Amino acid sequence: MGISRDSVHKRRATGGRQKRIRMKRKFELGRQPASTKIGDKKINRVRVRGGHYKFRALRLDHGNFSWAGEAVTRKTRILKVVYNATNNELVRTNTLVKGSIVQIDSTPFKSWYLQFYNVDLGKKKDEKEDKTKKDEEKKDEQEKDQSKKSKKDDKKDKSKKEGKETKGKETKEKGKSSKKDKKSDDKKETTTEPAKKSRSLKAKIAKRNKTRVLEQPLADQFKTGRIYAKLTSRPGQSGRADGYILEGEELAFYSKKMLMKKKK
Repeated sequence: MGISRDSVHKRRATGGRQKRIRMKRKFELGRQPASTKIGDKKINRVRVRGGHYKFRALRLDHGNFSWAGEAVTRKTRILKVVYNATNNELVRTNTLVKGSIVQIDSTPFKSWYLQFYNVDLGKKKDEKEDKTKKDEEKKDEQEKDQSKKSKKDDKKDKSKKEGKETKGKETKEKGKSSKKDKKSDDKKETTTEPAKKSRSLKAKIAKRNKTRVLEQPLADQFKTGRIYAKLTSRPGQSGRADGYILEGEELAFYSKKMLMKKKK
């Protein structure tokens, strides 16, 4: 007996049995479920009616997930299945299906958030850090004013030093000077200064932070490095495991459901 998707073998809404008027047809056939697991990517191509193809994902470990609140999409790693409304067996076996709640890696979203808002979601907020940020901004402004004054002084000092250095170099040996040059070159290579941000970039980030909103439940998840997300694609049909990050009321709803299942 093959798997069929016809309704002739079922009873009517009233409870009466239907009489079969024809044999099974090719267009009524069904196939075995994909039962996509979390693992190294493996996709089989299946030819279907009309010469089209379905992509049967047997194993997947990555997917594109969108953060609707920030209008950002990033490819990230799927860690495990946490909740499924239809069957707990799909959670136990880590089976990926449409509508299942999964945990994903938060690092791609963290790095974007740091670049866009200059806020590290992994760190805890401290009063000291807020003060240091304000102090740094003041220091940057002071340094700019000092740098203009120091440039004029440096030019005068260089002219005096050059006269002294020429006399000192003649007396020193060639071997010692060559060694010192090599050491100075090595030091320059090892020391890497952090990239300085321009005024325009700092103004952009300050403007973005004025309208920045991050829910506390979502911020707590970023500290752990794992975020809850929902799958919206069908891995057994399209060969992809894409979805979106849970936020707001939807996150509260599914977190309640997961707590209820843990208590049982």
